[in-house]
Amino acid sequence: MNVEDSAESWEITGSQEHFSGRVISVRTDAVRMSDGSVAKRDYVVHPGAVAVLALDDDDRVLLIRQYRHPTRRLLWELPAGIRDVPGEPLVDCAARELAEEAAYRAGTWHTLVDLYTSPGMSDERIRVFLARDVTPLSDEENKFVREDEEIDMPAIWIPLGAAVEKALSGMIHNSPAVAGILAAYAASADGFKGLRPADAPEA
Repeated sequence: MNVEDSAESWEITGSQEHFSGRVISVRTDAVRMSDGSVAKRDYVVHPGAVAVLALDDDDRVLLIRQYRHPTRRLLWELPAGIRDVPGEPLVDCAARELAEEAAYRAGTWHTLVDLYTSPGMSDERIRVFLARDVTPLSDEENKFVREDEEIDMPAIWIPLGAAVEKALSGMIHNSPAVAGILAAYAASADGFKGLRPADAPEA
């Protein structure tokens, strides 16, 4: 059997939207199972997101800390953001988020890993990019005005190996951060030669 996720859509016999907010909505679908029975499935509809694992010349990872109200935690994360510009290439969205959240640009981009954050309850998908040849924006270029949780959002650079240790020891919990850190560590074994291009299609 081929171990590769594949697209498939089972018959929906009914659907109801319970909530629609600024970013997400919540639905219940009645889905016909493989034995012909129908089961109700509640899920969150999400526009998707991108995240950026920025790696400098010293193999350090850029992490930012942000308050996440649903978890009641300050989480160390990768620069990331919602896919909120229709038709925008994902790598352009990632570059924008790296600039806005961390005031950096990158000269080299690759697709690092794709993931569904919680496929049992949401259709949210995140593409994590590897960004290298990183340089800071000048004061003139850094015009983004931070609001809400982003007002107090410190950033640090830590060695990739140390980031792996923190992820495996339960000190970093954010899912794209953990996935990105571990994927970057694995991809570094061949000097990142096996990574997909930045514009690789999503399955």
